[in-house]
Amino acid sequence: MRAFYRSLALGAGAATLATLAAVPAGMAIAWQRFPGREAILGLLLSPLMVPHVVLGIALLRFLTQLGASATLWGLTAAHTVLVLPYVLRLVVAAATGFDRTVAQAAESLGASAWTVFRRVELPLLIAATGAMERPSPIAGWTLPGVLNAGAAQIALKSASAIPCGRVVLAGAGPLLLVACQLLDAGVSLGGIVETAPTANRWRALRHLPTALRAPAYLAKGVRMLQRVRRSGVPTFSAAASVRVEGDERAQALVFAAGGKEHRLDADVVLLHHGVVPNNQLSRLLRVDHDWDPVQLAWCPRVDAWGETSLAGFRIAGDGAAIAGALAAEPGGALAALGAARALGRLSAPACEARATPVRRALMRQLRIRPFLDALYRPPEWLSTPADETVVCRCEEVTAGRIREMARLGCQGPNQTKFFSRCGMGPCQGRMCGLAVTQILASELGKPPGQVGAYRIRAPLKPVSVSSIAASADTAAIEIFEVGENA
Repeated sequence: MRAFYRSLALGAGAATLATLAAVPAGMAIAWQRFPGREAILGLLLSPLMVPHVVLGIALLRFLTQLGASATLWGLTAAHTVLVLPYVLRLVVAAATGFDRTVAQAAESLGASAWTVFRRVELPLLIAATGAMERPSPIAGWTLPGVLNAGAAQIALKSASAIPCGRVVLAGAGPLLLVACQLLDAGVSLGGIVETAPTANRWRALRHLPTALRAPAYLAKGVRMLQRVRRSGVPTFSAAASVRVEGDERAQALVFAAGGKEHRLDADVVLLHHGVVPNNQLSRLLRVDHDWDPVQLAWCPRVDAWGETSLAGFRIAGDGAAIAGALAAEPGGALAALGAARALGRLSAPACEARATPVRRALMRQLRIRPFLDALYRPPEWLSTPADETVVCRCEEVTAGRIREMARLGCQGPNQTKFFSRCGMGPCQGRMCGLAVTQILASELGKPPGQVGAYRIRAPLKPVSVSSIAASADTAAIEIFEVGENA
């Protein structure tokens, strides 16, 4: 038994040491370029080419001179030399075929090498980036006092803050929800201007039978509609030619509806044309995206388990396609099940058994989506703003300048960015990306899917020096201040 335990300790020690040495060496050899790289690789793999008898005699003589030929650590070292090339060859082969885009993104966001190896390169990645509000590039949208409706919601929920003065809501989407929240908070609403065209209602009708299978959503909509009607807030539908007027800040919303022009005085104008997938991360990782002609947005291409074209990278929730918070829950569960199966934690039959009720729950939440998507599809004029309208707020690039780039031969947003700086600001195209794609598509006579989107660069969100300084160790700051005073 003593010999058995000695052999067991010897094998475990050699395997552990070989793994600890081969993994970092293999990753460095596969991913880095440095002088002597090939020579080091050849040296580490030499035990595969040198006959084991010759290598064994050489190791025996070497360990004998050290007085360690019969010790456990000496034997472990010798066996490690023999095992190392086999482990190294596996690591190099795996690392060479590994797409490092995810790891590089994590490194650029400040992750340490150990964190990248432990959390990014070994397990799988599930992103839940959620949605962002669709920008509404209309004339005057850069004036102070013009906000996205979501900003008002965040201020209300996080700080119980409400906009002051006369407030006007305009857009296509769940404006009733925002209106009811503001009315309940005591906000004075001067009007609700719906920009969804009348044709949307006819398109939505064919999805009504399926929507009737989601009565809770429809009942909620009816209650909100009744709440707004009881409040007496004037409501307008199928509005077009929408613009915000004002000198130094927003003073009125002007639009055409019902065959005539209207003007609503406003201190605050809240715009909302639905939400779109927040795909900055998936764009950064260069996964495949498709243009959704219904939601008029880019959606990452995912399978039934949320996996993208980058193996091991999954997206759950509205980051993959807009479906709402209740649909995001089963969507996230499916992504987790797919990851567990890929990692070998679940067998295929067990994974399918768990996924069946989750899929049913997801389908229940998706019944209402075709109806809502058709009903609240943004108007076409939103994607073709007037030439003088600012599209890129960061660099103050107008729609006319973007059209000029197309006439000069720019075939996509990235060329347009290079020549006009459009999309080169801190938001990295979050505010102008969709509009730029659609303006170029219209000007070039191509579908948006062929025009493409901005390439995203890390970091995803700029971090100021003051924010980094604020997160520093307080104790270290106190020690520094003590030293200064001393």
